[in-house]
Amino acid sequence: MTPIALMRIAFKALLRNRMRTFLSVLGIVIGVAAVITMVAIGEGSKKSIKEQIGSLGANVVMIFPNPRPASGVRTDGSAVQLLTVNDAHALRRKSEYLATISPVVSARGQVVAAGGNWPGTITGVYPEYLKIRGYEIEDGVMFEGEENMSKVCILGKTVADNLFPDGNPVGQTVRYKNIPFKVIGLLKSKGVAGFGQDQDDIILAPFSAVQRRVLASTNVQSIYAATWDEQSAPLAVEEVKAILSEEHKLPPDNDAFRIQSQQEILDMVSSTAELLTMVLTAIAGISLLVGGIGIMNIMYVSVTERTREIGLRMAIGAKGFDILMQFLFEAVLISLTGGFMGILMGSLVSYTVRFFADWPVSVTISSIIISFSVCFATGVFFGWYPARKAARLDPIEALRYE
Repeated sequence: MTPIALMRIAFKALLRNRMRTFLSVLGIVIGVAAVITMVAIGEGSKKSIKEQIGSLGANVVMIFPNPRPASGVRTDGSAVQLLTVNDAHALRRKSEYLATISPVVSARGQVVAAGGNWPGTITGVYPEYLKIRGYEIEDGVMFEGEENMSKVCILGKTVADNLFPDGNPVGQTVRYKNIPFKVIGLLKSKGVAGFGQDQDDIILAPFSAVQRRVLASTNVQSIYAATWDEQSAPLAVEEVKAILSEEHKLPPDNDAFRIQSQQEILDMVSSTAELLTMVLTAIAGISLLVGGIGIMNIMYVSVTERTREIGLRMAIGAKGFDILMQFLFEAVLISLTGGFMGILMGSLVSYTVRFFADWPVSVTISSIIISFSVCFATGVFFGWYPARKAARLDPIEALRYE
């Protein structure tokens, strides 16, 4: 019997019991739709997290003093190794993998202007900080020079909107702890980054001005750097550790500084998101398993109800293989129909969630192919045993069945 003939017979048999077929298909539809939706939400979340973390700056390496190293808790505060401007200069001279470097100091407090006040953070940086973090000037200019003591600043969009809601902030003056800073530029908006961080809630000022005028300190809170490319980040981390150990005359295996690349953070968050996606998919896959069991149950009932039909077909020349393929085609047809409808429903639900709940979703081609393949495998797996039972019926006993 040809595959087309088998498909036609299977289709007619399923139409004779429309409600039962519909319920069997519905189980597969719900299972596939759940898998598609869960994978879409998981992939969308992972993609969104990667974009948000990536927006913090490409190929960024962050260096911080480590007051509580892994080897133990220091009780003597003088033993804590602090970063200095000389460390930044040493990294610039000796590093092969770092393209740009900027020491960073910051202070948080109330910023006051003629149009209002805002609890903001003023951050002292070198001009290269903009390139490291991927900021761009929308209006005005960037301050110049590493030893710049000028009381000037650049505002992020959030700060500018709150301090100057009715006008352009460039040329205006803001005060931090009664220290006036002239606004010479406005940053382009970058939006919210990973972990809910507003990247526009920032005030940039010359490093020396913030360090000496605001903090009255010679220490550096952190050093931000950018590597030449993504592949250089792991090598840069090891190189920075070696250079700082040499500068501070520390053993190579010290943990006085915490050095972290953006790629490390991205890998950690991505692995967590992937694990969450796998858990959600496994939970959704249970409904697909239940749908497959439903197919097996329906096929068992179908074999029992059509015992005389099976005996008649065998009596007029049908072979056991033909009977097996007939019932197997019915199971696969139910499964594939449910799979196709489930993919459509899963895609629709995913984009509905994205539209109404504003959740990031991403329906991937791979999830659709895998779902359709699983549907086919489900039809074959759960339809095989009932089909084999039908194929092994004794024609004489089947014809006598009431």
